[in-house]
Amino acid sequence: MLRTVRWAEQQGYDAAVIGCFYDPGLRAARELTQRMVVTAPAEACLRIAATLGESMAILVGRQKWIPEMKENVHKYGYKEKLAAFKVLNMGVHDFQTCPSETKRRILEAAREAVERDGADVIVLGCTAEFGFYQEIQQEIGVPVVDAVVAPVKFAEFLVKLRQLGWGHSKRMGYEGPPESELNSWAILGPCR
Repeated sequence: MLRTVRWAEQQGYDAAVIGCFYDPGLRAARELTQRMVVTAPAEACLRIAATLGESMAILVGRQKWIPEMKENVHKYGYKEKLAAFKVLNMGVHDFQTCPSETKRRILEAAREAVERDGADVIVLGCTAEFGFYQEIQQEIGVPVVDAVVAPVKFAEFLVKLRQLGWGHSKRMGYEGPPESELNSWAILGPCR
């Protein structure tokens, strides 16, 4: 993934989106880029959801996904805005196998999150849940943030900020290794 991010910047791309709600490698990817912005689903969804409402629920496929996702909620500073995690008992591949069953489970969990947990925004916590947000939000009456759409829109926003000269700061946390060091790492060689 890091090799692809580095290649994309060298090819002139403006932004990269990491395709997993765990946001793997986000910090490292930002360290490798100089001009290109990088974001990921959890970061984008949480930041957008926090501006759309007071309390969010995240719908996840499996119980085992919660610890790592909860770490991201805390890391990004949204612990106080989290109403609940709702488990759909579906794996990544299950989401698109039977769309009607996926919609039914998402709708049931979203309703419960709104009615019992007090959520006023729902976050679909897996990029494989793509394609359901519009119908669900119409049925439950609160914003439903899609983990594929949100990071693309957030990346577009970050690109616009870049035009103002605002990008990932290289002063501290996103400071990258020296170019000579990057060139010596085989993993960061040309993308083939």
